[in-house]
Amino acid sequence: MSKIHYDRLKILVIEDEDFTRNLICRLLREVGVRFIGECANGKDGLMELVRARPHLVFCDVHMEPMNGLQFLKGVRNIKVKGVDQTAIVFLTADSNTDTVIFAKEHGVVGYLIKPVSLKQMRDRIDFVVTNTPILAAELMEP
Repeated sequence: MSKIHYDRLKILVIEDEDFTRNLICRLLREVGVRFIGECANGKDGLMELVRARPHLVFCDVHMEPMNGLQFLKGVRNIKVKGVDQTAIVFLTADSNTDTVIFAKEHGVVGYLIKPVSLKQMRDRIDFVVTNTPILAAELMEP
């Protein structure tokens, strides 16, 4: 298997709980990610997504004033080239069937139930990078 350059990966973490957001960022740093943006809600996350253009977003579902479902819908409907196709992984304690169905219908590339482990985080990143041609070309050794 080709090597993924985690140190080149840009990730945005959108999570309203400070403790959980800090924990996720710490796990990402342990994986080797150096470029990590943080936001406490979907509204700020949407603005940061357009500004920073991360490769991948880890997003909570239940936040105010814009929750993860609204954020996802906003991303998929945005008129900024490439941003509308950003890889998004829901990172949440919500395993409600309706939420999972909505997420899949709107192109979420992963759904991790909190609390998440280092292995789960790395496995999901590996899956997204290796299965997204544009990310694989940029972040993997041939």
